[in-house]
Amino acid sequence: MDKPERTKTKLSTAIILGDWPTEGRLAGVDYGTVRIGIAICDPSQTWAGPLDTYTRRTEPLDRAYFQKTAECQNIAGWVLGLPIHCDGNESEKSTEVRDFAEWLFHFTSIPVRFFDERFTSALANRILAPAELSRKKKKKTIDRVAAHLILEGYLEMVRYNLQRGDQTISSDWGKPLE
Repeated sequence: MDKPERTKTKLSTAIILGDWPTEGRLAGVDYGTVRIGIAICDPSQTWAGPLDTYTRRTEPLDRAYFQKTAECQNIAGWVLGLPIHCDGNESEKSTEVRDFAEWLFHFTSIPVRFFDERFTSALANRILAPAELSRKKKKKTIDRVAAHLILEGYLEMVRYNLQRGDQTISSDWGKPLE
């Protein structure tokens, strides 16, 4: 598989794969080497909610899961949480997320964008704390809640920029909305 050319810059989404949809369901993704949290929004991209926590298995099973999810949920775009250090630089995990984004685009042909996921897992933990879930149930829930926070943050950023009359997400976070 030929990999798209990457330009590494601070807070870059240089690897925006495919044309970005301005309507249709988006899926937020909290990537992990063991579990991947997924959230989805409505077709008008107004509200979002947690969908699933997928436990990774083998590459063919992972591929089948994401292809089926994309088809069954009518996904128009993937928003992947990109791990960024507090100083704004990317982490080693960022490279894994970028590789996963290429893989996801390759097998689903659905465009991918990134969104800064700093503190989403910590916030998800704080949100779930009052629920007093068992350790096992919390482990399974936290990733989909983090994915929800990633997607909700992305949608909020887009709404904010549009309210300001800014048709771009920002030079750091993506191409102009068409």
